[in-house]
Order: sequence, then structure tokens, then C-alpha cells
Amino acid sequence: MTSQSDASAGASWADFRASVRGYPTRAFAICLVGAAFANMDQALFAFVLTQISQEFGWSVVERGWYLALTFSVAGVSIAGLGALTDRIGRKRVFQASILVSSLFVTALRWAPNTAWLLTLRTLGFATGGIQSPVTGTIVVEESPARYRGLLSGSIQIGYPIGWFLASLMAPPLLTAYGWRSVFLIGLISIPYMWVVGRYLRESEAFVRAKAAEQARGGSTSFGELLGPAFRTRTVLLFLGEFLHVFAYGATILLTAYFQEARGWSAADAIGIVGLSYAVGSIGYVAAAYVGEFVLPRRDTIIVWSTLGSVAMLVLIWGTESYAATVVAYCLMTVFFYGTTAVKFTYIAENFPARLRASGVTLAGSLAVNLGIAFGPLALSYLVRDYGWLWAFTLAGAAPLAMSGLFFLALPRRPNAADDIEAIA
Repeated sequence: MTSQSDASAGASWADFRASVRGYPTRAFAICLVGAAFANMDQALFAFVLTQISQEFGWSVVERGWYLALTFSVAGVSIAGLGALTDRIGRKRVFQASILVSSLFVTALRWAPNTAWLLTLRTLGFATGGIQSPVTGTIVVEESPARYRGLLSGSIQIGYPIGWFLASLMAPPLLTAYGWRSVFLIGLISIPYMWVVGRYLRESEAFVRAKAAEQARGGSTSFGELLGPAFRTRTVLLFLGEFLHVFAYGATILLTAYFQEARGWSAADAIGIVGLSYAVGSIGYVAAAYVGEFVLPRRDTIIVWSTLGSVAMLVLIWGTESYAATVVAYCLMTVFFYGTTAVKFTYIAENFPARLRASGVTLAGSLAVNLGIAFGPLALSYLVRDYGWLWAFTLAGAAPLAMSGLFFLALPRRPNAADDIEAIA
């Protein structure tokens, strides 16, 4: 005999399949693979940062400043590309970014000095980083309202998948041919632009919003996001995202920490990061599910961030063996990084379609890149003055916990209750 709960679960699964069948599933899959490729390319730089620093003679503080510079310039560039996305369309920007970013990432293979390396890194990250808000926006706009949060949250697993793929390919090349060869992996992404061009259509929400804009005879701008109607939510979302990613920026140097402080080999350091990201993808899906069906998205962000902060303290202060480090790191990625699956959807739902890509890049991607810039910079100074453990505590766990306070000041939006084209 089938129980009532089993029947309910079966009905829910049937409803989910019926709702997303066809183009929503295709759009999700195309965007997920694109996000994974983009993050695979960007992970390569972090994996060989120690080797780059050694070849070019960077100090710990110089390395922090270089990261801050590249991420800051890239963040401003991504914000501009976000505004462009609201003008010319999601698909065009997505397709172009695949080609351009892959070429810049691959070109790092031939960087002759620090200036060229930083220039190529900035251009590669700016043109590749736009894929996150673009793919997320496409999925938000193409998903059925009932499952919008689940799908747009689940696409964020492209981040850990990309890092995991890079962790499989980078060590053999690094060991056999040196750090420069690792960037040839960037060429793998280029053929995917044909898939995007052939099988992805322009978002219907964008097409309608563009038509309405033309009928009004006006266009949208960042000024409107900072005007009376949107200023408070834009600033609070920006600060909450900035602190969250400031903490994440500090963790970019975990690969260097494992090598420079714990004495692990590059292969072991990259391996543990890749494995933890793979396991962490569970946290992305879990956060998306909880944020869709159990708790409001805002509350899920706060809970996941708090648990991630605790797990990070355990990783830094409470582990010594490789096995214990793996467990703690995996828990940290499940909660800390998994929060991203809810944050993107929550930020996107706070802006109407005509402003969505701009809002996501200003309150999201710009905050992400500034946070990811200044997190490693702050950590570098703290490492110099107080050592690695206190550095990760002050630049990682503390701002992560603080970010929840800004999300707490934002409204509890009912999940799937709004018209995705008319949110105001």
C-alpha cells in the first residue's frame, strides 16, 4: 500500500518534471555547463598562485595587493557588462564572454612579467565573471515560479563543479610541465559558444522588458538602482554580499596556506580543495531546496552563513591531519559556499526584469569582486602580523558571520510569490 507521504512525494516530483520539461530544462543545462566552464578557467589562477609568486618574486603582501587590484578592476568592469546585458540581451553577452575570457585565460601561459600577468588576469576574470550573473539571470527568468529558487540556486553548483574539474586537470600538467601549461586548459571552453548560440534563446522576460522600455522612450541605468525606490535594498544587498565574499576571498589563499604553512605538496593542496568543492555541491542543492520549500530565502542565507563560519573556525583551529582537514573543509564548503545558491536568487528577486541584470551585477557581482579583492589583501597583512590562524579568523569567519546582519535587515520575501517581470 502506498502511504500518503509517498503519494505526496510522487505528486510533487511529477509536478516538478511537468513544470520544467522542455525549454526550462534545456536553458538550465546550458547555463550550468557554461558556469562550470567559466569557473574551471578562473580556478586555474588560484591553484598555481604559489608557483606564480615564486617565479615573479612576490611577497605575501604584494600578492595580496595584486589580487586586490585585479579583482577590483574586474568587478567594476563586470558591473558595466551587466548594464550592457540589460541593453543588448543575455544570450549575446553569454556567448561572447565564453570566447573572450577563454582566450585571455589561455594567454596567461605566455605572460612575460607581472604587469602582463595582472593585465591578462584582470581581462580574463572580467569577461569570464559576467557569466555568473548572466546565466543566473537567464535561469531566474526561464524557470517556473514554483521552482525558480531551486533551479536558479542549483545552477550555482557550476562553481564547485568548475573548481573540481580544474583540480583534476591542473596537477598532472603542473607536475609535468610547470604552472604555465595549466592555463592551456582554458581552450577547452571555446567550442561551447556554438552550443549557446545554437540551443539557447533570448530570455522572454528580457524581450518583453526591452519592448516596454522602447515604448516608454527611455532606458534603465545604475542611477535608478540608487534612487529612492531601490536605494535601501541595493545598499543592504551590496553590504551583505560584500562581507560574505570578503570572507570567501580570504579562503582563496587556503591552497597557498596548505603549501606554505602546513608544508603539503601542491598536488595535495589542490586535491583537497577540489574534493571539498565537489562535496560542497551538496550544500548548494540543499540550500536551494531549503530556501525554496522550508525557509524563506533570507533566513536560509543567515542560517547557512552562520554554520559556515563555525565550520571555518573548526577547519583552521581544530584540524591537523589530512583526513580531519578534508571533513572540516567539506563542511565549510557545504554551508559557507552553499549560501551562494540562495543569495543569487534572493538578490535577483529584489529587482524587476528591466533592472535585473544591472541589479545583480551592482549588488551582486560588483560586491563579489570587491569582496574577493580586499579579502585576500586583508588576509595578507594579517598573515604577516598575526599568522595564518588569526588571519583566517579575522578576515574569514568574522565577516562571514557579520554578513548575516545585513541580510537580517532585508525583507522576508515570500518564495515564488512575485511576478518575476514586475518585482518592485
